[in-house]
Amino acid sequence: MDGLEINTPLICGVLTRFIREEVQKVGITKGVVGVSGGIDSSVVAFLAAAALGPENVYGCILPYRTSHPQSLVHAKMVVEQLRINSVFIEITPMIDAYFARYPEADNIRRGNKMARERMSILYDQSAIHSALVLGTSNKSELLLGYGTIFGDMASALNPIGDLYKSHVWQIAEHLGVPREIIEKKPSADLWIGQTDEAELGFTYREVDRLLYHMVDLRLTPSELMARGFAPDFIDLVHTKVQNSHYKRRLAVIAKVSNRTIDREFRYARDWGK
Repeated sequence: MDGLEINTPLICGVLTRFIREEVQKVGITKGVVGVSGGIDSSVVAFLAAAALGPENVYGCILPYRTSHPQSLVHAKMVVEQLRINSVFIEITPMIDAYFARYPEADNIRRGNKMARERMSILYDQSAIHSALVLGTSNKSELLLGYGTIFGDMASALNPIGDLYKSHVWQIAEHLGVPREIIEKKPSADLWIGQTDEAELGFTYREVDRLLYHMVDLRLTPSELMARGFAPDFIDLVHTKVQNSHYKRRLAVIAKVSNRTIDREFRYARDWGK
C-alpha cells in the first residue's frame, strides 16, 4: 500500500485511550456519535464503545427521506452489534420546512443544510446526556475539504482525523465492523445515488497514496511526478487541499491586542487542570 500500512492493534489502542482520556479530562464519561451506516461513523462507534463502555455511548441515527434504506439497516446493525444506546430522529421535517422557501436550491446547499442539521441535533443530544460529540471525518476528507464546515466536520474531539480512508478500512477490519459496511461504496448519502468517489472524480485509494506523499512526506511536485503521479492529478489535489484550508482552522480573528486567541494565547485543551 506504499506507506499506508499501519499497525492496527497499536493504533486502536492509542485511539481508545485518546477517546477515554479526552472525554474524562473534562469531567464526563459519555460520548455521542452520529451513526450513518458508513464506515467512518461505524469505526468511531466501535472505538467509543471500547473506550467508554457501550452504556456510555449514544448512537444517533438521523436519516432524511432520500437516505438510502441500506444506510438505516447498516446503522441499526452497528447499534445492535455494539449494544450502545440509540436515538432515531428523522430530519426530513426540518430540512423540507426550510427549503420550502428555496425550492431552487441545488444538491450542495441541501446537503450542507442536512449536515448542519444533524450536527445541531448531535450537540443537543450531547447536552441532554452530558456527553461529548465525537467526530467522524477522516484525514482524506479533511485535507480535500470534502465536508461541511460546522456540519459533519464539527466535533468536540475527532479520533480518526489523522487516519486516511485507507487506514479506516484497515481499522474497520481489525475491529470487526460488519462486512457489508466495509465493502460498500463510500457515500455521504446526501442525495439519491450519491457516492464520494464519483463526486470527487477519483478513488480514495488513489488520492490517499498521493496525499501521503504530498502531505506526510512533503514531496515537491517534481518528486511526486518522479514517483509516477500525473501532473494534472497533483495540481487538482493540491488545489483542493489549499482552497479548503480555511475549513481546518478556527475562524480568523482580527488582531487588536497583545494576546490574540489562537496566536499568542495558545494552550493545550487541559492547560488549566
